[in-house]
Amino acid sequence: MIEIAGNISKAEISQLPPVLFEGRVIVIHSLSDVEKAVNYLKGFPILGFDTETRPSFSRGRMYDVSLMQVSTDDTCFLFRLNYIGMPDSLINLLQSRQLKVGLSLKDDIHSLHRKYSFEPQGFLDLQAYVKNMGIEAQSLQKIYALLFGQKISKSQRLTNWEADVLTDRQKAYAATDAWACIRIYKYLEELKCKDNYRIIELNK
Repeated sequence: MIEIAGNISKAEISQLPPVLFEGRVIVIHSLSDVEKAVNYLKGFPILGFDTETRPSFSRGRMYDVSLMQVSTDDTCFLFRLNYIGMPDSLINLLQSRQLKVGLSLKDDIHSLHRKYSFEPQGFLDLQAYVKNMGIEAQSLQKIYALLFGQKISKSQRLTNWEADVLTDRQKAYAATDAWACIRIYKYLEELKCKDNYRIIELNK
């Protein structure tokens, strides 16, 4: 029987070893590469999903979504929306029934809707998913730490996602967030199928 704590403290997370996505990270910043990337992604039953937006440090200033990350188990595409916009092939992906797993998806979709029109389908939000299993934690960092004993760094979250060239650290951060969603979902689905887990209350 696998025991999973319902929550974890920031102090506990800070003591954990870091984790980074170790697969391929492919940056898409030209329209000519979008369709090839989407055709590749269509071959997988489950995708990880996330977005990044340039942070605003001025009151009342908001930016559009800069980056959309879509990942398989071993390959993550970083679509630079500030360069390519939202081509029809990406719209079709967002509207397809193909399972797309993310966290706090309401916020991501709302941000995308500020500029692009589409009807989202096939999305599964991990916040609701883990809550139904009895896990109290709601952040990606906490959920991942509870399940795998590793820390997802958030150090790049407030960097400039509209920079001319993304740094290696930005790319690794963005890819890790999308990929982690797949890993969490698949792991919990396996536990549910085997009925081999118990949620325990430890640290708030």
